[in-house]
Amino acid sequence: MIYPFNAAEAFKIAVTIEDNGLKFYRDAAKRFAPSPASVVFDALAHEEEGHKAYFQSLLDALPKDGPPTAFDPENQMDQYLQMMAGMHIFQKDPAKVDKVLEAVKSEKDAIELAIAFEKDSVMFFVQLKEASAGMGDRVSVDKLIAEEARHLRILAREYNRLFGSAK
Repeated sequence: MIYPFNAAEAFKIAVTIEDNGLKFYRDAAKRFAPSPASVVFDALAHEEEGHKAYFQSLLDALPKDGPPTAFDPENQMDQYLQMMAGMHIFQKDPAKVDKVLEAVKSEKDAIELAIAFEKDSVMFFVQLKEASAGMGDRVSVDKLIAEEARHLRILAREYNRLFGSAK
């Protein structure tokens, strides 16, 4: 069964994804220091902190007593959302982020993985927008998508600067 989503649910997932992105970028910066890529990863970690705070502020600004978007007497919606977040490149478990980074052999691989992460994030949030119940939710999710798309542009620009044109 497909459930409609609201902005609060999307922002909860966004905070989890940003937490894991932050961990990845911090760890990648340490792993590849000193290098031009480590500088990029440090900057992206800072961006992730800002994204997380932004998404948390959007979540905090939403009405706390809004009607649910789906009948969910057994709290299955939250379980479903967590499962969806777990399918993202940077899953909920930070230890899995470590495993993903361990498999990365070069700075170029790490930036390519980060690009894939950001693309996954944009696509994930576009799908959440499509599933959002109300127009107000869609506008809020649009803000989230714009932030992730900006991050993707930063990564693409840095990839091109460090390694030439994108693959």
